[in-house]
Amino acid sequence: MAQAHGSNHCRAREMLDRVGDRWSVYVIHVLVSAGTVRFNELRSRVDGISQRMLTVTLRGLERDGLVVRTVFPEVPPRVEYSLTPLGSTLDQLVCGLVTWSGAHLTEVDAARAAYDARKRTSRPRRRSGRPS
Repeated sequence: MAQAHGSNHCRAREMLDRVGDRWSVYVIHVLVSAGTVRFNELRSRVDGISQRMLTVTLRGLERDGLVVRTVFPEVPPRVEYSLTPLGSTLDQLVCGLVTWSGAHLTEVDAARAAYDARKRTSRPRRRSGRPS
């Protein structure tokens, strides 16, 4: 019985890795707000993502049933992405994370600055290695 629980826990971690990775959250958030979008529009809305990383992220989300990729037989081909019904169930969770992040940026920045200041003052001084 413990084996089954461990296996389910491992599978849940696998999904958390997918849904919680840096780019997946961002892509899901954009798709929640924008609906159906073309690849280049999605790329322009996901600040800082490379074409390759967006492709990898979309493939993973598509494989997990969270995103649907629709190819239209046109010249040049038109490809659109949107959330599946399963992907749409992440709406509140992802939007909640984005809202929380925006609401607490000042506090996080202050905590980081305090941490960095503590680390700077607690480092032992290095010797130059030169004879005196």
